[in-house]
Amino acid sequence: MNTAAQHTDVGHRRILVVEDDPTLAHVVRDYLLQVGLQVDLAADGFTALHLSRTRSPDLIILDRMLPGLDGVEVCRRIRETQSMPIIMLTALGTEDDRILGLEMGADDYVTKPFSPRELVLRVQSVLRRSVKDYAPEPPVELCGFELNPASRQVTQHGHLLSLTAREFDLFAFLLRRPNQVFSRDVLIKAVWGWDFGDLSTVTVHVRRLREKIEAVPTAPVLLKTVWGVGYMFDDGTSAGAQ
Repeated sequence: MNTAAQHTDVGHRRILVVEDDPTLAHVVRDYLLQVGLQVDLAADGFTALHLSRTRSPDLIILDRMLPGLDGVEVCRRIRETQSMPIIMLTALGTEDDRILGLEMGADDYVTKPFSPRELVLRVQSVLRRSVKDYAPEPPVELCGFELNPASRQVTQHGHLLSLTAREFDLFAFLLRRPNQVFSRDVLIKAVWGWDFGDLSTVTVHVRRLREKIEAVPTAPVLLKTVWGVGYMFDDGTSAGAQ
């Protein structure tokens, strides 16, 4: 199968690959180049921060373990000013380590060792959901929120929210379907495009969204949990969620 011929809709986007293993970095770069993506390389955290500002990548592939400044701290600093998608690479297999990267603002993660081709497919999937020329759905206005798919921006009572690409996708999905409950399995497929994956990814993104939209994140009134079922956006007409 010719991967380069498949997903031309995300071609010519710029990817920043942050990886201190030169062999792995060049393998990933070559696979990305094959599908028409532009690639910059960084081998440490400080170079990554510099290139994230000066090269304006459309997506960052960020290794968790880096010399000087680790990937979690790099992710945290990037998220202070930028919202491009970040896929974190991690050789650490524990759930706490994966969740830490997500809580700092990573959109997805891939565990080492991984297939470079599968990583490319993940990159293409994330890009298709975040590029501005992706065919947008109509805007949404509900409960003080205004969601504009064309600009990929959300305001709450006129205040612009700072959402990552994946947070925007998750919130847009739920906001369009008020009072409907979705399990984490359904959300991982509908929002992330994964047929399978770590469901804690959904949990962390819901938590991050609550921190940005709820007056009291630990007592949510908008983005609610229906225990034993999943999550929903409550427009004020539902009952039984927490």
